Amino acid sequence: MTFKTEQEAFWAGDFGTEYIQRNQGDALLASNLDFFGKALRQARGIKSCIEFGANIGMNLKALKLLHPGIDAHAIEINAEAARQLGEVILPSNVHHSSILDFAAERQWDLALIKGVLIHINPEVLPQVYDKLVASTGRYLVVAEYYNPAPVAIPYRGHSDRLFKRDFAGEIMDRHPQMQLVDYGFAYRRDPNFPQDDITWFLMEKR
Repeated sequence: MTFKTEQEAFWAGDFGTEYIQRNQGDALLASNLDFFGKALRQARGIKSCIEFGANIGMNLKALKLLHPGIDAHAIEINAEAARQLGEVILPSNVHHSSILDFAAERQWDLALIKGVLIHINPEVLPQVYDKLVASTGRYLVVAEYYNPAPVAIPYRGHSDRLFKRDFAGEIMDRHPQMQLVDYGFAYRRDPNFPQDDITWFLMEKR
């Protein structure tokens, strides 16, 4: 696999593999159930989904419990994560590739990206936005660190690996057919279901 940006190689390599160990378990699954229960409360008729940057499928595990029988697909750049992801959803529905190399051949009721846009090179974000919208049949959930203006911050000792901005706002500006339905915030100090200070946005294609 060849990469267009340093960030892709970073997540496809050892750092991305180590990330797996830090992001799994029953507590995270419980938090994700609470998270998606809130983020999708205004959504209707979700029977298929695709997650961009799914890692080992902790978000998809929650979605499968909330929407039994959902036709789940995913894109994942890290080989080990993609292998484990194939134990959560059908291996044939796992696209082991960079998001930048993915080309949607269909649309899904729900397209999802959570904690991934923050790690993508800002120069290629417009391409990723286009791929998200192209994959969206009806709903798009974007759940990321929010900042009103673009900013880069250090990430676990690395520079140019974590970026904050108004991702959802940029998507809606670039694709006016995407309309805001709902939004909210998940706090890392929530006593019951902590997340990672994520602001989420539910958009609908109209």
